[in-house]
Amino acid sequence: MMQITDLKKEQQITPLFRLGFRPFFLAGALFSVIAIALWLLMYRGTVNFIPLGGGYWWHIHEMIFGFGCAIIAGFLLTAVQNWTGLPGIKGKLLAALFLLWLLGRVSLLLPNLFGPTLSTFLDLAFLPCVAFILAKPILAIKQYRNLFFVPLLTLFTVANAEMHASIYFPETITLQYAGYAGVMLVTLLISVMAGRVVPMFTANGTQTTKAVPLPWLDKLTNGSLAVVTLLLLLHPLIGMNNFYIGIILIFAGIFQAIRWLRWRPWITLGVPLLWSLHFSIKAMAFGLTLLGLSYLIPEIPNNHVWHLVTVGGIGGVILAMISRVSLGHTGRMLQPPKLMSLAFASMVVASLVRSFGPWGFPEKTLMFVDISGFFWILAFGLFVAFYGPMLLKPREDGRPG
Repeated sequence: MMQITDLKKEQQITPLFRLGFRPFFLAGALFSVIAIALWLLMYRGTVNFIPLGGGYWWHIHEMIFGFGCAIIAGFLLTAVQNWTGLPGIKGKLLAALFLLWLLGRVSLLLPNLFGPTLSTFLDLAFLPCVAFILAKPILAIKQYRNLFFVPLLTLFTVANAEMHASIYFPETITLQYAGYAGVMLVTLLISVMAGRVVPMFTANGTQTTKAVPLPWLDKLTNGSLAVVTLLLLLHPLIGMNNFYIGIILIFAGIFQAIRWLRWRPWITLGVPLLWSLHFSIKAMAFGLTLLGLSYLIPEIPNNHVWHLVTVGGIGGVILAMISRVSLGHTGRMLQPPKLMSLAFASMVVASLVRSFGPWGFPEKTLMFVDISGFFWILAFGLFVAFYGPMLLKPREDGRPG
């Protein structure tokens, strides 16, 4: 049974720092809006300041390790309380962890503030701290099933270190493969979590029977993603063979699609919190398959197809999940504000425009990047506008958290 914090002590804590999802969901979403807006300005050459690693490096890094890992940290630091029944991180310790994440964002955007070396150190320090805080309650009650996320966060740190190393040792570490490894790690984590929660969410939200899990299918789906991730992480040592990468990605996409179809996405069309989640998993499955083909067929533009996984898959799943989790953990009914349907639809548009527009009309790439960026900003801007007040206030039901 969960050990509930004394309510009087809880009320002395600023609501924003009462549980991990609050600061990291809100700041992560807001940061993504700022980061995309700045990237659009950099892409056009409108701004002249140079972040650490240059604009291209900064865009890739910050969308994975700035935005993505903030959401991951918020989710895991909140979920571990449910897994273990022990109180989650809160108060001053949570505020300190959040400040470390924030320092990383500022230092990479303004590298002259602390210097490149310290900026790199500040950024790399965040994920090991999250892993340590996550591991303590899991080990305390010997719940080893969920310990999986601790080594996964360690691999995130390795990928992050490789991205930083690509700045200092570009002849040894390739920025693209280090960034792709980060994307695959996020995809793997989402795939694992989707297998755990999407069937339950779908059954509860539609009042239907939960789909029976197939362990072998989960292992094939997540195992193929894990293999691709490890190959990308090991690229400085073993090099890359695009043929094998392509084949494994195709299988990963097919397995993901089969699993998604077993969850009966067609029954979710009337529930925004569900159809948005299911569409994003579809985008991820299709994106992985198409991405695999791009490694085998030169005519398919690899750099654009990646955005079907990152924007449509990762971005879409994140928006759908934080919209649901924020409602549940602030003591509200699972009914998002009506305009959030516009936010979910905006992510669909953003992913399709960014992935297929430049493919069909390469001379209009700048226009499509602008359009896609606008819809991303609209989607997460709506989340910040509607959910910000919820995350800054105590729970509706008066409970801790």
